[in-house]
Amino acid sequence: MRTLPIIVAVLLLAGCAGKVVTDYDAAATFDSYQSWAFAPGLQPQGFTSLDSARVASAVTREMAAKQLQSLPPEQADLLVFYQVVEEDRLESYGFSYGVGFGHRPFGWGIASAPPVREVKEGKLVVELVDNDSERVVWRAASKRYLNENQSPEYRSELIDEVVAEMFARFPPENR
Repeated sequence: MRTLPIIVAVLLLAGCAGKVVTDYDAAATFDSYQSWAFAPGLQPQGFTSLDSARVASAVTREMAAKQLQSLPPEQADLLVFYQVVEEDRLESYGFSYGVGFGHRPFGWGIASAPPVREVKEGKLVVELVDNDSERVVWRAASKRYLNENQSPEYRSELIDEVVAEMFARFPPENR
């Protein structure tokens, strides 16, 4: 019964864990930025993917909420660069089982390894670049991942949530 409060506290802390991590240039004057644009050449393949369109829409919405004006790239204070960084992850599925026996401090056992498959996932990274100095002044990376098994609706919802949490931390306050 004494472990119940500990379990509840751990679950509450896990629920409060952030979905993004951010970093910024402490020397940057974020109050001076009034406009933004997507970085030129953002799509190297020459077209916009479905997820890229979702990210662009979410970033546009968040920048408008920050009262930043959208301008052509050559006139903007900030350039927005984003990418979905692919990562491989091993995922176990199914069951593994084992058997063992022993007596007191000694024992012996054998178990099968669980089935494993490789899953490609994408982590969203957004960087804001000062257009004059061409230096990254703010960066956010998602701790939640996109993968090929997610529905289009879930992917849209996930991207909207992650981008909103990223820009909730922009401009940085702890300076």
